[in-house]
Amino acid sequence: MKRLTYILGFLALVLLGIQLVPNELPEVQIYNTGDLIQSGLVSEDVAGLLKTSCYDCHSNETVYPWYSKVAPTSWLVAKDVREGREELNFSYWAEMDLMKQLGKLDDIAEAVENGKMPMEIYVWMHKSAKLTDAQRELIVAWAEGAMDTLVEEGEEDFEFE
Repeated sequence: MKRLTYILGFLALVLLGIQLVPNELPEVQIYNTGDLIQSGLVSEDVAGLLKTSCYDCHSNETVYPWYSKVAPTSWLVAKDVREGREELNFSYWAEMDLMKQLGKLDDIAEAVENGKMPMEIYVWMHKSAKLTDAQRELIVAWAEGAMDTLVEEGEEDFEFE
């Protein structure tokens, strides 16, 4: 019993000690002028789904939960947000060229349709981020329609002889 007490005490000290390690959570910006939702390409319904299920990792508008301030989970949150923003950051939508936007929309449709996004661990901690089949279908249909819209708009920018 005494040994268990020492082990638990040691673990408690380690957990307290790692709280002193600085955590570099990615910066948050509430207003982003080049954001996808502000582009006019997204309906209100889809915008709500993207905000709830995607924006914490894939935009600069991350809403950090309480556990993002507690190590070691804070390290995992920071890593996931950094990786999510590197893969796709909706806050920089306007800065992407047409081909990159089309590629990202295709990636969104595929990942959502196949259930790869939002990630299981995220949904486990954020129940409201779980997408129903109907919501998945809505996002996929939006992404496919947005690709068509962008292609049509892109064709208008070029003159063919």
